[in-house]
Amino acid sequence: MDRRPGPSVRLKLTLSYTGFLMLAGALMLMTGWLFLTRVKHIGLIFMPDYELSVARDFAPMAAMTMLFLLLFGLGGGWLLAGRMLAPLNHIMHATRTAANGSLSHRIRLPGRQDEFRELADAFDVMLARFEAHVGEQQRFAANASHELRTPLAVSKSLLDVARADPSRAADPLIDRLHDVNTRAIGLTEALLLLSRVNGQSFTRERVDLSLVAEESAETLLPLAEKHGVTLETDGDIAPTIGSPALLLQLVTNLTHNAIVHNQPEQGSVWVTTRVSPETVLLTVENTGEEVAPELVATLTEPFQRGTERRHTDHPGVGLGLAIAKSITHAHDGTLTLAPRSGGGLRITVELPAASPQHGGGAPARP
Repeated sequence: MDRRPGPSVRLKLTLSYTGFLMLAGALMLMTGWLFLTRVKHIGLIFMPDYELSVARDFAPMAAMTMLFLLLFGLGGGWLLAGRMLAPLNHIMHATRTAANGSLSHRIRLPGRQDEFRELADAFDVMLARFEAHVGEQQRFAANASHELRTPLAVSKSLLDVARADPSRAADPLIDRLHDVNTRAIGLTEALLLLSRVNGQSFTRERVDLSLVAEESAETLLPLAEKHGVTLETDGDIAPTIGSPALLLQLVTNLTHNAIVHNQPEQGSVWVTTRVSPETVLLTVENTGEEVAPELVATLTEPFQRGTERRHTDHPGVGLGLAIAKSITHAHDGTLTLAPRSGGGLRITVELPAASPQHGGGAPARP
């Protein structure tokens, strides 16, 4: 939901505390003024112009007192509001962490029971149940894919033997079965890779995205030539931290997608890398048909393929961009799709830049 920016809760509480303190101070000074000028005390001798003298002496002192209360209220109110809202900051941090895909994080807010602790405990329970549900789904996909590998491999071997038999070489049914079997094997491997990425069971090390892009381009160059697509790579040295194999799979999926879903002839694909002080950017652009914005928003969902994406000789399994998105998120990055003016897509991957002193491997976060 889009909201207009406004003052923080901490600032609102600070101003509320300060306003209440200023009001209490004003009432206190007013009471003192009335006490000095309107109440007759035993032994107090009233002199001429007594009230004027009291007012002349009282006014500067009252102004200094109110200024002190203002500064004291702002400083003290800011500290008190920060202390009161500290549990809420922990909850907000955990919410953002979960929104980025890390479901293993827990708040575990210390202290005695109150409204904030109840909210934190309820959020921890929700995260635990959601993590267990997602983990169960991932394990099911991984186990099912693993179990399918053996019968699919056996079927492939039998079909290869049948295709090698001269008496059956021209049988279109065998070729059709071979294509279906190959597609099923590709789907199984993609599901296994997706479950591996979502589980983040990989080791991180320093990787140069520009070299990964060049390696991917060399691998896919024959496919690009077959489709009549010009494939170009360019850019800066872009060091990041992650799995070389998974990052290569990420770039390969994006480049493959850009080649296959392109113009029939004289299409183009541009793969570029850029670096900034904190992030590295990988951009994959291609020519092609106009893509509706509502379709672009669904292309990274598993098994989502637009109409124009089904009638190619490389239909894929519908998991290429979904795997690319999962790999990006597993590396603490973002993947953005946008239609290009004139047709085609622009896909941008933004990953954290590697620090100069980072050089070794490190286990992935759980």
